[in-house]
This record gives sequence, structure tokens and C-alpha cells, in this order.
Amino acid sequence: MTRCLLAARGNRFLYSGFPTKSSVVQVREEIKPVALWKPDPSFYPSAKMAMQAPPERHAYVAALNPAGSNKPDAICVVDLDPDSATYCQVVNTLELPNIGDELHHFGWNACSSALCPYAPHPHLERRYLIVPGLRSSRIYVIDTKPDPRKPQIIKTLEPEEVMAKSGYSRPHTVHCGPDAIYISAMGSANGDEGPGGIFMLDHFSFNVIGPWELHRGDQELAYDFWWHLAQDVLISSEWAKPSQFENGLVPEDLLGNKYGHRIHFWDLRKRKLEQSIDIGAEHQMLLELRPSHDPRESYGFAGVVVSTEDLSASIWLWYRENDQWQMKKVITIPPVPAEEKDLPDLLKGFKAVPPLVSDIDLSLDDRFLYVACWGTGEMHQYDVSDPHNPQLTGKVEIGGVVNKKGHPKAEGPLLGAPQMVEISRDGRRVYFTNSLYSTWDDQFYPDKMTGWMVKVDVDPDGGISLDKDFFIDFGETRVHQVRLEGGDASTDSYCFSS
Repeated sequence: MTRCLLAARGNRFLYSGFPTKSSVVQVREEIKPVALWKPDPSFYPSAKMAMQAPPERHAYVAALNPAGSNKPDAICVVDLDPDSATYCQVVNTLELPNIGDELHHFGWNACSSALCPYAPHPHLERRYLIVPGLRSSRIYVIDTKPDPRKPQIIKTLEPEEVMAKSGYSRPHTVHCGPDAIYISAMGSANGDEGPGGIFMLDHFSFNVIGPWELHRGDQELAYDFWWHLAQDVLISSEWAKPSQFENGLVPEDLLGNKYGHRIHFWDLRKRKLEQSIDIGAEHQMLLELRPSHDPRESYGFAGVVVSTEDLSASIWLWYRENDQWQMKKVITIPPVPAEEKDLPDLLKGFKAVPPLVSDIDLSLDDRFLYVACWGTGEMHQYDVSDPHNPQLTGKVEIGGVVNKKGHPKAEGPLLGAPQMVEISRDGRRVYFTNSLYSTWDDQFYPDKMTGWMVKVDVDPDGGISLDKDFFIDFGETRVHQVRLEGGDASTDSYCFSS
């Protein structure tokens, strides 16, 4: 018989002989109640459960001030509570301490992926925004608590540290993984052209862990990335080298088909490139990736900005067949003819406006795909219940290179168009902003674009309509990505089926 009693005292274990009545009493007195760790209430095992979450109350919006303004970028807090006296208003602006960061994409430090069984961190909290400067390679960690309306910077990773520890520059997309925070990057550490890739931050200290890839193969260009977590698959896409986007779109490179046109499939655990698919060099800038939210499924959608053959934009489906990943075009959006006098210099010779699909987003029930056409000024809604056969079910028009269509709450024509898209968890509201990237804004909308944010309402059976009472004018400050308090359709990964 074991002649010991293990009693917890702090971090020590004590030995004694056979337990006596007095020793048991002593142990009971020394064991103190501990805090019960519970998962963040905004974490959900499945997408279906997340759709039943309370409505969002605030949005955090990346705001940038173009070169020459001599103003820093900012994170703006927008009130989204219809019962609030400040609904549809910017209730706070957190100005950053540096000029020239070029805020673009950003994300939460933690999300529902923390509940995944193979790397659980249920004690994490969706509290911090990880905000990279795409131009500066600086990263801010912003605390949204205790007051979600008054976020504060609690840590800054300077460019030198980011580049030295990650091997990369120009940080872009942020995703909260179950084991770390993942960030894609467009350039290499010394500021050269690449290869671009992915690096990781620690969940707790926010320090740079290092580059993610162990075996990259011939992958060189980077942009977005997502995953099928339950299948140990990571997918990445391609945009451009820093010299091809920082000072604007390079027409010669576009017509020479030198922008990204491949999609890459990686072994997530082994951090190894397994398969690449080239969809055709004419399909330039394979950007946003949106996988199914159901972990049982093996498909997703990718947006392509423009075809150099006919100026169309397209949506492609990836899916697995015979143990190989496949890609096929499922949506084609044609250009719109236009008078040369109405077009910016970049497009005059084409006498048409390309749709320029710059963002896509998929509702949590995997039913509706939203497609932002930044050139023509349209937001499309497709029913993708059958992902191989999408059906157009709704469309709204606002802005656009030629149309410049206005909004009931705004005076005069609007510059810019649907760009970054975010869907509420219940799928009933879609928010979007109008700026792509400062130098690209100036090429396609040369008449001094201002920033705005709007909302569309979603019919559960399909169809969308512009909310005529929701319009936020940011003035000369341009706005890009939107993150919703508590999570949104492009933030979380789920490891359990509904």
C-alpha cells in the first residue's frame, strides 16, 4: 500500500504517512478555491452556434491618411448598436504615434479556433487587435478592454524587430490560430522583393516567434492565407512584390502577367508546401480566400481581380477530388464599356471599366458569398449553397470609377466603391468601406477620394438592400478593413460541425 498523501500547497507536493483525521482536515484547510477558467463567451465550437450570438455593438475600422497629409493612421471605433444615441457614428479615434504606417488588414489575437481539441487555449480572450502597418512593417497590439470604445496601444513591434525575427517585411493578413497568431507578409526581411510568406506571434507575449514555413518549395509571392484546420491544410494566395504595389499598380507588369496567379496548398502541421495550382497567367492577382466554415467540407472560394484577356474578374472554387486539390472558375463578372473621357489615365486605352474584385466574404452558414467590385461600384450577393454552381441573388450599386453613384445620406457623387467586406455573425448585416491602397486609390480615383462606410441589409431568403440611414463620412481619412466586436464572418475558424 502506498504510504503517502499528496497535498497541494502552492506549487509543492508534500509527503506524509497514512492520513489521519487531523491531516485530512489540515489538507482541506490548505486547498484554496481557484478561479474557474471559462472560454471567452465570443468563442463558439461551430459556425451555427456563432450565428446565434448577440449582435455586434462596435466596429473597429482601419483608417489611413495618405502620404502628404502629415497625419498618422488610426483605428476608429464605430457604434453599431441601433438603440444607442451614437449609433452610426465614430465614437472614438485612436491615432497611432507614427506617420506613414499604411494600415490595411488587421485581426483579433484570439477566436473560436482556441477551442480546437488538438491545441486548445480556452483561457485566451478576444481582447487585442493585431494591427500591422503594410508600408512601415510596424505592428501595434491594441487592447479593446476594459472599455471597447477606448482602445489603447499596449505594445509596439518596431520594423527592425519584426524583420530580424520573422525574416519578412510588409505584414498583411492576420489570423488567430489555435497555437499562435499568424501573419502573412509581402516582402523579405531586408526589404527586398521576397519571397513573401507567413510568420507567427506568441499568443501571450505578442513577441515574434519566427517564420512559419519549413519547406516552401517554389512559392515566392504571398497575400492572403486561410486553412481547413480539421484537415491540417493551409491555403495561400498571391498578390505582388513590394515594388509592384507600394507606388501603385505597374501597368507594364500587369500586361506582362507578372502579378500573382497561383494558389498554394500546405501541410499545416509539417509546414510544407504540398501542391500549387496555376490558374493561368492572364488571371492576375489571385487575392482573397474564403474557405467553408464547416470543418467537414474541403472547398473554398478565391477572388481574382482582373483578366488581362478581357478585363473580367472571376471567382474560383477550390475543392478536393481523387486526393488532389482542384480549381475551377465558377463566376465571371464582365467589364462595363465606358467613354474614354470618363476614365482615369490607367484605363483610357481600354474604353471599359473592369469590375476589379478586391474582396470577397462568405456567410457563416456557407450560403451567401459577397463580392466587392471596386471598379464598377457594385456589391454582389451569390447563393453558393451549391458551391459548384453559384447564383446571383442580389446587388447594390454605390460609387464606381464612372458611375460614382451616391448614397441617400451623402451629398453628391461618391469616389471609391465597395472594397473591404465584413458580415455579421448572424448573416443579416454586411458592412463595407471604399479604400483599397493609397497609391492605387489615386490611380483609379484621381479626384481626391474621401473615406466612407456603409451597410446593407440581407434578406434571409436572398437579396440585399442598401441601408439608406447608415452612412459614415470619414472625410479625407480613408478607411479599409472592418473588424466586429465579438467576431465576424472572416475572423473565426471552427473545429466542430453544426
